Amino acid sequence: MNIKIAIVDDNSFLINAVKEKLSFFDDLDVKFTACHGSDLLLKLSENHNLDLILLDIEMPILNGIESTEIVKQKFPHIKIIMLTVFDNDENIFNAIKAGADGYLLKEINAKDLYNGIQETMNGGAAMNPSIAMKTLKLLRNPMDIESKKDQEVIKLTQREVEVLEQLSKGLSYNLIAENLFLSAGTVRKHIENIYKKLQVHNKLEAVSKAKKNNLI
Repeated sequence: MNIKIAIVDDNSFLINAVKEKLSFFDDLDVKFTACHGSDLLLKLSENHNLDLILLDIEMPILNGIESTEIVKQKFPHIKIIMLTVFDNDENIFNAIKAGADGYLLKEINAKDLYNGIQETMNGGAAMNPSIAMKTLKLLRNPMDIESKKDQEVIKLTQREVEVLEQLSKGLSYNLIAENLFLSAGTVRKHIENIYKKLQVHNKLEAVSKAKKNNLI
C-alpha cells in the first residue's frame, strides 16, 4: 500500500531534493507540496487523505511547530516528521510537545529517510541518533529547556560579528564588502550563515536578535 505524503518547506530547492530522495521508493507517493504552514492548512482543507507530512520548522507566516499543533488537532490520523536543519534543544522540545511523531535532519540520506518514514508509519518515532540523544537528555532534565529559553547561546565568528555590525548601520552588501576588504559574494555568504545561526529571515530580525543576545 502506498504511503501518501506531503512536503512542506519554504525553500523550493530543498523540496525538490526531498522529492528526489523519495522517488527511489515505489511505495511512497508525494501528493502535494506547500511553502509554509498556512499553505499546508489550505491544501489539507481541500484534501486531507494523507498518511504523513515532512515538515520544515523555520518558515514564514506559520512555522512548522505551530503547524504541527494545528494539524494534530484537526487531522490526528496524519503522522508528522519534522525535517529540519536545526537540532537545538528548544526546537526538539517544542516539536515533540506540539505532537510531532519524528524529528530528522535534512542532511539524511534517502535510505535512512525511507526507514524513518516506515518506522513512523508503524507507530515508532523516527529520529537521527544525535536527536535521540538530545531527546533523552531533555526527558531526563525537562527543566533545562525552560531555563535555556532566555539564555540562548548563539556562536558567531569574529568576521560574522563584523559583517553584522556593518549590516546594523544599514549599509549595502557592496559597502560592507569595501569596508571589510571582502567580495560582495563573501559578504552575502556570511549573511546567509548569520541568518541560519540566528534562525531569522531578514536583516531587521537579524539585527534585533543580535542586539537582544548582546552579539553587537
